[in-house]
Amino acid sequence: MALAPQIIGHRLGSAQAQHTIEIYLDYVCPFSAKIYNKIRQQVWPYISEQHPNQFQLIFRQQVQPWHASSTTVHEAALAVEKVDSTKFFAYSDVLFEHQKDFFDESVEALTRQQVVEKLARLAESVHVSSSQVTQLLKNGTGEPKNSGNAVSNELKQCIKLGRQNGIHVSPTVLVDGIRDDSVSSSWDLNQWKDYLKSKL
Repeated sequence: MALAPQIIGHRLGSAQAQHTIEIYLDYVCPFSAKIYNKIRQQVWPYISEQHPNQFQLIFRQQVQPWHASSTTVHEAALAVEKVDSTKFFAYSDVLFEHQKDFFDESVEALTRQQVVEKLARLAESVHVSSSQVTQLLKNGTGEPKNSGNAVSNELKQCIKLGRQNGIHVSPTVLVDGIRDDSVSSSWDLNQWKDYLKSKL
């Protein structure tokens, strides 16, 4: 599946792979964290070893607006990618690891700027400049124009794609462009192995 140049870091594997797994994920969704961690720690290493060049994995960002910080957290991932596209997955690892720091209750008393500062500090852990991330996430001051920030267009693109494809919740998995609601965040590695073999 195609990826716009601005979000090229969202792919694992070769763009020429025979099969494509797309996963719509929200950084502050516990079920997204569960499936993402399983894939990163077990499933993708298995694919890389046993089925090289047969699958590519695309991370699709799925903002869920009922989680107060979701938009800002997703913007931070896009900002890190804008600074260094090779750090997108490493930063995503960190975001899911620190997911509870951005749950509704954790950010209730924080301003958006304070949330941005927390996210920017996490960027330092993957060797991306916190000041660059903060700058990209500034919405500006002065006359109100509602013009967003330096990653607003990338975020809009992600959201438009999800809407276009009728994606409502996270995680949602597509294989070769077809949504498959049978895929579960609770699957163990053996279930993933059987599933992947069925797609070859």
